[in-house]
Amino acid sequence: QVQLVESGGGLVQAGGSLRLSCVASGTIFRFDRMAWSRQAPGKQRELVAGITSDGSTNYEDSVKGRFTISRDNAKNTVYLQIDSLKPEDTAVYYCSTRKRGFTYWGRGTQVTVSS
Repeated sequence: QVQLVESGGGLVQAGGSLRLSCVASGTIFRFDRMAWSRQAPGKQRELVAGITSDGSTNYEDSVKGRFTISRDNAKNTVYLQIDSLKPEDTAVYYCSTRKRGFTYWGRGTQVTVSS
C-alpha cells in the first residue's frame, strides 16, 4: 500500500523560505512521477510542481522561480523548496503520485505565511 507522509510546514514571515519533504513507502519510488499540490482556505486544490522519474520538472506559472521540486531516490523522498514566501502561499501542501489510474495523497503539511 502506497503511503506518503509530508513534513516541513510551519509559520514563517513573508520573504522567508521553507523546505517541505514527502517520504514515500509501499512503492518503487524511483519509477514514480511525484507532484506537490496545495489547497488554500476556501479554494480548490491546485497542482504547483511535478517531477518525473528521470528528474524532469514542471511548475505552475505563479510559482516559477520561487518553488523548486527535487527528489532523492535513495531516501524515497521528494522535496519542495519554497523561497520568497508570500501570504498567498498560505495553504496545506500535499504530495501525490498516480499509479494505474489512482492518485495517492498524503495528509498534507500546513504552511502559513504572515505579512
